[in-house]
Amino acid sequence: MAWDDARARAALRSLFDAAVQAADPRAVLARHLPERPGPGGRILVVGAGKSAAVMAAAVEAAWPDAPLSGLVVTRYGHAVPTRKIEVVEASHPVPDAAGEAAARRILALVQGLTPQDLVLVLISGGGSALLALPAPGLTLADKQAVNRALLASGATIQEMNCVRRHLSAIKGGRLAAVAHPARVVTLAISDVPGDDPAVIASGPTVPDPTSFAEARALVAHYGIALPPAVAAHLAAAAEETPKPGDPRLATAEYRMIATPMMALEAMATAARAAGLTPLILGDALEGEAREVGTVLAGIARGVRAHGQPLPAPALLLSGGETTVTIRAPKPGHGGRNTECLLGLTLALAGEPGIWAMMADTDGIDGTEDSAGAIAAPDTLARARAAGLDPRAMLSSHDSHGVFGALGDLIVTGPTLTNVNDIRAVLIG
Repeated sequence: MAWDDARARAALRSLFDAAVQAADPRAVLARHLPERPGPGGRILVVGAGKSAAVMAAAVEAAWPDAPLSGLVVTRYGHAVPTRKIEVVEASHPVPDAAGEAAARRILALVQGLTPQDLVLVLISGGGSALLALPAPGLTLADKQAVNRALLASGATIQEMNCVRRHLSAIKGGRLAAVAHPARVVTLAISDVPGDDPAVIASGPTVPDPTSFAEARALVAHYGIALPPAVAAHLAAAAEETPKPGDPRLATAEYRMIATPMMALEAMATAARAAGLTPLILGDALEGEAREVGTVLAGIARGVRAHGQPLPAPALLLSGGETTVTIRAPKPGHGGRNTECLLGLTLALAGEPGIWAMMADTDGIDGTEDSAGAIAAPDTLARARAAGLDPRAMLSSHDSHGVFGALGDLIVTGPTLTNVNDIRAVLIG
């Protein structure tokens, strides 16, 4: 059966749904729960991230008779009903006072525990901004200013979180250190390339392999202007984060319940059922968003012209987190996925038989109201017929404007999970 526009779009949209389902805490969390503590042991549940509330609800569903208590913080609009575990909403990607207050309460909750107690820590993407507790001497305004500068700098998520860990009183292993000697078990949904626990939500329960010196070097590399108190804090390097071998973290466990590769493998299975041959290019692709789009366009052209690296009908799958370095003085609206997709669309220049979908599995591409978008062979022609200049709009970071005007955005609302960006290029 030939791949026409309607069939290709429907297939790509169903692939997005398959990826999200594979990472849904309600489907995957229960089998990763640890053994419950014995008589007299408490179960304290804390956490942060875009999936924190639905993860907490999944814990309650799996352990309906357990004496649970605790607090998790999630993004505004991502709360779900819970019975025993309190849910607080806060701001992402720039932290706010609600996130600071929640982080302070979480740190207080895990103090004074015993080896018989269990601290279940629920971590997912977005936790770095949501779990915002400034280090001594710093203010929330300081952290907000640094966060905004990092988001616009082009730094990778690993680099941003290195800096964040060294400005925090709770990240970089500090939460687990305070909870010692209780048993600490972290259940995590990875949203970062490489699934590094130290990077997911800035690693509040794992040792931090980076240093103040590395944080200072990153700030210098990206030319970030720091508030005076932040510059002084990084220079003083008074209290390093817990490092590998720290006895306070020796018994802490870390369990990954959903990852980008799991989502890509679910998409590959769905693709085979649809008659496509999938190729997973990787789950950790990084780089400037528009340039990654150009590279993916080149691979798709090779499939169409030469049947390499695999013959059509084929599906190129990838995950990871690209970056958008803001260069325009008055940037438009867009996110990593729509910018990457517009870069691919311009590089393909109307090449027939190629469709693509790029979206964030949390349902929100950057700060916009869509998860991402779908591009087709006629996207450029339709945009120009509507009086748009796609290349100029890419230069001004207005990719959301292009796909929004064409009705090609993927709008889901919060999916309540987050295994980062997924990209699918269909060659019919």
